[in-house]
Amino acid sequence: MALAAFLYPHRIAPLLPPFPYPRRRRRVLFPLAVVRATAEVRQREAVREARNGAAVVWFKRDLRTDDHPGLVAAVSQHQTVVPLYVFDRRILSNFSDEMLKLLLLALEDLKQLLKDQGSDLLVAFGSAEDVIRKLVNEVKASYIFAEEEVEYNSRSVMSLVKSSVSSVSFAWGSPEFVFWRTPFYNVENLEELPASYRDFLQLQLSQTIPVAAPTLPVLEMEVDRGALPTFDDIKMYLLGEPCQSDNCWTSLKKVSAETILRKEGISQAVMKSDPSESLKSNEGKNIISSTLNNVKSTKIAKSVFASGEGTQVGGGTNNALNALAAYLRYLEGTARDDWQELHEKLRKAECRKGASFGALFGSALYLGTISRRRVYYEAIKYERERNAGYVSPFGYSTPTVAAAVDAVHSMEWYWLLALKCQKCNEGIYPIRIWSWNGYLIQYTAVGHEGPAVLFVHGFGAFLEHFRDNISSIADGGRRVWAITLLGFGKSEKPNILYTKLMWAELLRDFIIDVVGEPVHLVGNSIGGYFVSIVAGLWPALARSLVLLNTAGSIVPSYSSIPLVEEGQTSGLAWLQARLLLLYLRLRAGSILKKCYPTNAERADDGLIGDILRASYDPGVPIILESILNFDLSIPLNYLFDSFGGKILVVQGMKDPLSKSKLFLSMLREHCIRVTVSELDAGHCPHDELPVEVNSILSEWTSTAESCTNAIKGAKSF
Repeated sequence: MALAAFLYPHRIAPLLPPFPYPRRRRRVLFPLAVVRATAEVRQREAVREARNGAAVVWFKRDLRTDDHPGLVAAVSQHQTVVPLYVFDRRILSNFSDEMLKLLLLALEDLKQLLKDQGSDLLVAFGSAEDVIRKLVNEVKASYIFAEEEVEYNSRSVMSLVKSSVSSVSFAWGSPEFVFWRTPFYNVENLEELPASYRDFLQLQLSQTIPVAAPTLPVLEMEVDRGALPTFDDIKMYLLGEPCQSDNCWTSLKKVSAETILRKEGISQAVMKSDPSESLKSNEGKNIISSTLNNVKSTKIAKSVFASGEGTQVGGGTNNALNALAAYLRYLEGTARDDWQELHEKLRKAECRKGASFGALFGSALYLGTISRRRVYYEAIKYERERNAGYVSPFGYSTPTVAAAVDAVHSMEWYWLLALKCQKCNEGIYPIRIWSWNGYLIQYTAVGHEGPAVLFVHGFGAFLEHFRDNISSIADGGRRVWAITLLGFGKSEKPNILYTKLMWAELLRDFIIDVVGEPVHLVGNSIGGYFVSIVAGLWPALARSLVLLNTAGSIVPSYSSIPLVEEGQTSGLAWLQARLLLLYLRLRAGSILKKCYPTNAERADDGLIGDILRASYDPGVPIILESILNFDLSIPLNYLFDSFGGKILVVQGMKDPLSKSKLFLSMLREHCIRVTVSELDAGHCPHDELPVEVNSILSEWTSTAESCTNAIKGAKSF
């Protein structure tokens, strides 16, 4: 049988017992259509669940329903949409009184617009994380929509909100956050965004169009909707913030540099001992708006402005669109009173070509009552109307269209740069964004303890010029801030008049709003002149003053302080600025190396490349126009006397841009309280000889702190 089994296995197999192999399961194959149908069912169920859950739309600086992608998404996906605005001290504390009033007008318009549709704008006070966490629980929200931010303060608040909500276990699951943008360009990957604006333009990215305002569902939920406060209510609320409890400190922002310099009879001793005394005899106007806010008239009916004397367009989206229509049609003339009023203020605000757009619409864009791409869309639509549907590649047919388009293009570029810096963190130091007067300013903060130090760069530079100083000083037990001034580096370069007093006020506000305490001011070149003005006009802000090859001059026996009006730029300045820019681009490397005579290799390709990158940013020719009209008429010795504190001058004796020996001779003769340190370096000693300068700065700040503490101890005794 064994042989038979070997020869005829198929015949013997039925006689053998079953082999113990596991039986194969039959594979069931579902048709592809069934799989797709199942996926579609699950997707519909997810959509149904989302629609059943409420969506909270958190308004911040997007106070509109027009061109609001977040609101459109919420309405399309949810049956219940809960609009919310939170008065959070951390977000509002830096708002000027004028901005707070404009905010209230915008919120009033938005709330009424939503109520007309059967919805409403919920208004709450307190920390955003507490308010939103409680609201999510109350309305059983499954989604929270909020516009993505670039400002460090706002991003920090948003992060706290997300952490607070995520830490709670809700019965229906954790709400999902949707951070939306209003994309001007189709930028798919921020990491691939070119650093140069010239390279960015070569991409020829398509521009998106605005989305229409959605119709909101009726808000039927029984929730506390809150009421809009008055201006006085907000001021009282903000005064409850600990950092604003010192009225003397915050009141410094109310006194413009121009007011202090023009005011005669104010004792500098009084300014040093009690800065708030100066408030009793001045109105504290802002230098930036001093040339604009001189329109004295009563507010006309249906005015687009918040007040008769103001220059900022107020109200909501419809008001902003009406104002934009009037602005674009300036050359046509009009019989309408409200448009005539805008045209009059346009003329007064046009301190240089195109500057009127930012002066009139800056606040509306900052508060988000109108979007940047809506401005662009309306401007191009009007241009087509004027030219039978044609837009010339050689320029726009009216200066107002050009001003509007250039402004929003510039704003979008700097917003993208700021967002990329926040998300990609490509630099040697973590970059933060601070908004000053609606403009985006880059800065960094390093260190966790010790006295505060602020680095301020010179002309054409940026905070990274202190690349080998920041960490070294911070490691020595200090908290270090470095700022890129408005108009330089990757900070915004708006179409405004740039003056020494404007930059000084920016630094004043940065110290008060961001640092929050007096600092050791360290400035190079023109930055040294700016920090000297800050110390001289607001001595309470400076612990000491350090000047690295500073700009400015010593005027023996000065009898008065000349204050030259830095007004409109000329056509000659326009031409000179563009020729200078071309020259600087061609010779940047050689010019920079001459400023580093002892250590020329420090003027490396990275530094030169960053300077060249910035030279192609929108707005650079405008800064050069202002620089050509720049005046350094306030004597350094006047500022030193006004400050009255400890001053160190570090001078690179091989500086090709100044006569170092003559300057130090004048300094020693007329400023006897100033300490001088000479170095074998050029115009940028901090970057050419960073080890030596860091040692000097560390020793200086330690000595200054010891003296300050000794004085405080003596006073308390």
